[in-house]
Amino acid sequence: MSMGGWPAVLAVGALVLSLLWYLSFSAARLDRLHARVEGARSALDAQLVRRASVSLQLATSGQLDPATALLLADAAHEARESVPADREMAESELTRALQAAFADPQVAADLASDPLGREQLHELTASCQRVQLARRFANDAVRGTRVVRRKWIVRSFRLAGHAEWPQTFEMDDTLPNTLVTSQARPGPSTDSVT
Repeated sequence: MSMGGWPAVLAVGALVLSLLWYLSFSAARLDRLHARVEGARSALDAQLVRRASVSLQLATSGQLDPATALLLADAAHEARESVPADREMAESELTRALQAAFADPQVAADLASDPLGREQLHELTASCQRVQLARRFANDAVRGTRVVRRKWIVRSFRLAGHAEWPQTFEMDDTLPNTLVTSQARPGPSTDSVT
C-alpha cells in the first residue's frame, strides 16, 4: 500500500471506531433507560399497594358508614388482587370509590375531628399523593425511553434487542377535593388549656 492510501485507511478506521463507540454508548444508555422504567414501575406498584392497604384499613376501621366502608373495601380488595391486564381499571375504580366516599366534605371533617381518624385521613391523603407522583415519574421514564427507541440508529441496529415496548400506566389518580381541603385545615387542638 502506498503512503498516500494510509490516511484514507486511518480515516475509515476512525470512522468505524467512532460508530462502534456510539452504538455501544447508545445501547448502554438504552439499557439504563429500561432499568429506570423498571425501577419506576416497581416504585409505582409499591405505592399502589400502599394506597389500597390504607384504603382497606380505613374501610375496616368502623369510622365510615357501612355502605361506604363496603364500597371502599371492595374496591381496595379488587385493586390489590387484580391481574396486570386489569390493574389500571381496578386502580381507577379505587380512585372512584375514594371520590364517592369523600364526596361529602362532612366525612373528612368527621374523620379529622378524631385523632385516629385524622391519622388515617393523613395516611390516605399522603398515599394518594405518592401514587400521583410515582405514576408521573414512571410515565416520564417511559416517554424518555420511547424517544430514544424511536431514533433511527436504535431501530436500524436493533439496539433495544428483545425488550418490550415500554407502556405508560393510565389510571384515574385524581385526589378527592375533600381530602386536599381537609389536610389544609388544621384539626381541633388537643392541647389542654389550664
